[in-house]
Amino acid sequence: MNKITLTTCAALLAAGTATAQDNPTVGGAEMFPEKTIAANASNAPNLTTLVTAVTEAGLVDTLNGPGPFTVFAPTNRAFERITDESLNALLANEQQLRQVLTCHVVAANADANAIVGMIADDNGAHPVPTVGGCTLTATLEGDTVVLTDENGREARVIQSDVTQSNGVVHVIDRVLLPAGQAAM
Repeated sequence: MNKITLTTCAALLAAGTATAQDNPTVGGAEMFPEKTIAANASNAPNLTTLVTAVTEAGLVDTLNGPGPFTVFAPTNRAFERITDESLNALLANEQQLRQVLTCHVVAANADANAIVGMIADDNGAHPVPTVGGCTLTATLEGDTVVLTDENGREARVIQSDVTQSNGVVHVIDRVLLPAGQAAM
């Protein structure tokens, strides 16, 4: 694996990896840094399946809590990559749903600068322990952060640094799963 240099990190950040200074929209909905992760997500039309899943799993109060959290938020299209049968079964099993969702949450406020820096510090692959007990691996593919779950499934960060009052959200293109749940 190639070692990532500080120059590479600076170039990636300059290329738009960090957008927290802007007042970003997610799915066309304005995100407000003074609102919580749960409050902002409920307004994003491309995160409706995630919001439904968070509600079904009883995690709304947690994501309205003080944090700090980093949430890797799968879009509706990410959930569409799961078969309808598997998604319906997941939504019906609160314990399994909670585990899947909490494998997208880190108990820290990790913006793009921090993630890219950690990847560089770890010679190209940084382990990311989640509150759900999963360990994701963060790498870079060009200027894109890629997260790989314990099953080898990859999700790309398609929007980074959506600042919230209790952390930060990075929007991803795939649902990540705990070990042993690769069949979805």
